[in-house]
Amino acid sequence: MPIRFLPEPGPTRLLTLITMVMSLGQGLWMALSALYAVTVVGLSPGELGTALGVAALLVLLSSIPLGHLADRGGPRTVQLWSFLALAPLTAALVAAQGFWSYLIITSVQGLAYRAGNNARKAMIAANVPRENRVHVMAYIRAAVNATLAVGACLAGLVLVWDERVGYLSAVLFTALCFLITGVLTLKERAVPPVPAKPGAAFSVLRDTPFLAFTVLDGALVTHALLLDLVLPLWVIQHTDAPRWTSAALLLLNTVLVVAFQTRAARGVRDPRSASFASFQGAGCVAGACLLFALTDGADVMAACVLLGVGALLHAFGEIRQAAGSWTIVFDLAPDHAQGQYQGTYKMGGDIGKMFAPAVLTWLIIGHGALGWVVLAVAYAVLGAAVPAVVALGARRAASTKDPATV
Repeated sequence: MPIRFLPEPGPTRLLTLITMVMSLGQGLWMALSALYAVTVVGLSPGELGTALGVAALLVLLSSIPLGHLADRGGPRTVQLWSFLALAPLTAALVAAQGFWSYLIITSVQGLAYRAGNNARKAMIAANVPRENRVHVMAYIRAAVNATLAVGACLAGLVLVWDERVGYLSAVLFTALCFLITGVLTLKERAVPPVPAKPGAAFSVLRDTPFLAFTVLDGALVTHALLLDLVLPLWVIQHTDAPRWTSAALLLLNTVLVVAFQTRAARGVRDPRSASFASFQGAGCVAGACLLFALTDGADVMAACVLLGVGALLHAFGEIRQAAGSWTIVFDLAPDHAQGQYQGTYKMGGDIGKMFAPAVLTWLIIGHGALGWVVLAVAYAVLGAAVPAVVALGARRAASTKDPATV
């Protein structure tokens, strides 16, 4: 079966195309941003870490209000102006000199990007029928991974060139991608603002089952750091596998996500099936951790085979768990608050990523195979808790649904 990055013509194709354009610039910038800050802007590694930390904290604290803005201002309007604002904000990095200018630009840039991202999910919820959302998200994720890889390849060319003009051109290209994303948004169907409901403005903060799911899922998605952060260090320090093995595993993961994300979404139709998909995904990641543990002290051939099979299992777990999460978030969120629920959901991943690098490296690199076993148990337990939490959330959503919409 051929791999298609774009679905059939229509609103879904436009949704996917817009995301691909945006992620092309992201892939380029993600691979260059740290080097640009240090070599061109002149930041020290400590200043870079501080700036990124402050920007991340601001985005975290603003995620729910920015999602609420998408609900009340209309998701297309918020998405349009967010990405149009990102174009000059990104281009402004060309003029950044020193810590404070870089901090201000990246902080506002992060807020604009989160506002646009929350609005984008609300647009999908409004423009795509409920039964098709997970398939649309699968197409989008496959396309995003493909275009991120292209952007990373472009970044590689810039790094080989290693000239100031190349870095500046990369910044402007990224800004252009955001500009095109904003312009293409004009072609999407307008979604009217949703009137506020009686009661607290941020109703999501009273939705205990959804908040519990956000915490569980935020802890589960830390598995994305295993290939990016942990395995490169593990391969070098605990195995006899070649140093390039971790890069090959990351490439394998990208290819598998692009090829199989849409197929992994099959059978995910409602919160119940989605919760079990998340459970299955967590179980696969736990199994991958156990295989990685067996590479400690193994010979070269055995280590390579175990790492490869573990990476396959990890990839399947990742795409299966992602498919479950999309459906759960869309279905548990009331129609009038999709933006703030999406913003809250993103906070779970943000918090997980804040603590995961230190915890995972301490656990795995510091404790060897035992650390992998502990991590496998943790992922299995987290995944096993998802169905019960989601069942509570589904009952709450059904009991609070507006009778006029039933």
